[in-house]
Amino acid sequence: MAKELLIVNPRGFCAGVERAIEVVDRLLEKHGTPLYVRREIVHNRAVVDDFRSRGVIFVDELDEVPEGEVVVFSAHGVSPAVRQEAENRNLQAIDATCPLVTKVHHEVLRHVSRDHEMILIGHAGHDEVLGTMGEAPGRIRLVTSVEDVQNLDLPSGQPVAYSTQTTLSVDETRDIVAALRERIPNLMEPEKSDICYATQNRQDAVKALVEQGIEHLLVVGSRSSSNSKRLCEVALNMGVPATLIDGPADLPSDSLKDLKKIGLTAGASAPEHLVQAVIEDLAGQNWEPKEVLHLEENVRFRLPKELSRD
Repeated sequence: MAKELLIVNPRGFCAGVERAIEVVDRLLEKHGTPLYVRREIVHNRAVVDDFRSRGVIFVDELDEVPEGEVVVFSAHGVSPAVRQEAENRNLQAIDATCPLVTKVHHEVLRHVSRDHEMILIGHAGHDEVLGTMGEAPGRIRLVTSVEDVQNLDLPSGQPVAYSTQTTLSVDETRDIVAALRERIPNLMEPEKSDICYATQNRQDAVKALVEQGIEHLLVVGSRSSSNSKRLCEVALNMGVPATLIDGPADLPSDSLKDLKKIGLTAGASAPEHLVQAVIEDLAGQNWEPKEVLHLEENVRFRLPKELSRD
């Protein structure tokens, strides 16, 4: 008897990731190589390796890019200092920052310009957090946990606002925001949640899979991907084991062999061909694939003006 493999939709690429990848594709078509990208264009090993094989050069910092060359800023955003460095070195910078990350940058700037105390909820060291905090060095406090909230040293009577990293878990953010509200009665909040639609949708889809009785969740995504790791956490918090995999080679076959129903999804930076490779491998192990539609997505973001086509 075949065992059930429930493959949920939405999964995989979000609009911001699609836009960033299309930026690099268009530049390869238009300018060829060398083409430089600062940091990983998106946090997925397969995507980065594919671009490397096509001649894209990934660098950690701009001083690795020869003057006058084309460089792409990743989907996670950069600080004004990085933009200024690119200008100083006469680099042709193309911005692939996700518009939802840009929205958070604008929120921060607006609050700081009004002399509000600014709090960012996020993960220390993440590229998106580094770029956002770089909008106002020394004026943004990073909060990563409820404990951090209790330890905040805030000036009396000063208005306080918060923003969040876009790829966080809705559930973990809820606890931190609740602690902030308790600590700061007149806390100013984003008009609309900073957690991106795709992150929210994929987390909700995982919850729907768990409610259908899956015994294990597989998440296609790289370990550098914050939103992929959060998908695992959603399942774990609901009592279902979860494994993050880059592809078929990482399948935990021993853990799955005695199960009857498992779920499969993918982080917002994981390409669909990896999902299909995992499905094919599992089908060969007597797992019967079944698509589960949670909701449909139709979001698209415009390309940077330098690359837009009519």
